[in-house]
Amino acid sequence: MMTETIDVHKAQISLSELVSRVMAGTEVILTEGTTPLVRLVPVAQVPSPSRVAGLHQGAIIASDDFDTPLPDDFWIGSS
Repeated sequence: MMTETIDVHKAQISLSELVSRVMAGTEVILTEGTTPLVRLVPVAQVPSPSRVAGLHQGAIIASDDFDTPLPDDFWIGSS
């Protein structure tokens, strides 16, 4: 991995370019004068867990009348 050292004041002008370099594999260290302040590195991508079919089988129970229409009183209310 290649490392670049850039003064923090110059980095403010070219931030999008620095991000592109970091994403391409270059390590960037921002300095103030000769003092290193920050190391720019890409955020590690966490893989999403794979789904397992049937893992929670039987955990959800729907009643037999789940999809029957609701009575008008439900929508209109009782007078």
